[in-house]
Amino acid sequence: MKLINSLLSLLPEQPIYAHCDLPCGVYDPTQARIEAESVLEIMKKYAGLHEEEQKWRAVFIKEERAELVKHHLWVLWTDYFKPEHLEKFPALHDLFWRATKQAGQTKKSVDPADGQKLLDLIDEIADIFKQTKAAK
Repeated sequence: MKLINSLLSLLPEQPIYAHCDLPCGVYDPTQARIEAESVLEIMKKYAGLHEEEQKWRAVFIKEERAELVKHHLWVLWTDYFKPEHLEKFPALHDLFWRATKQAGQTKKSVDPADGQKLLDLIDEIADIFKQTKAAK
């Protein structure tokens, strides 16, 4: 019993949050892309909304989805991509920087061109991702 109590005392008093509890190795830019598609579709529909409450709700949901894009991109960037990937794809750091900045831009905009630009950047990341997966 003493041993169990000693081990339990090592556990944190507050929950710890992470991408996952066990590094699963399952990474995919598709998660970011799905959220970015939602951002774009909301941007396209925004102009046709007439009620203020609908507009407010659309903006709120769009901003949530854009924040999720940023989250999924950063998980991919910080947990999946390794120094050897950066050596092979030297523009990778800049690409992620531009994509996350563009996700932030979509939070400030209702212009579908901004949403499309985000999708295009995610597609560039996805292409590199596929190349790194194929190389394994």
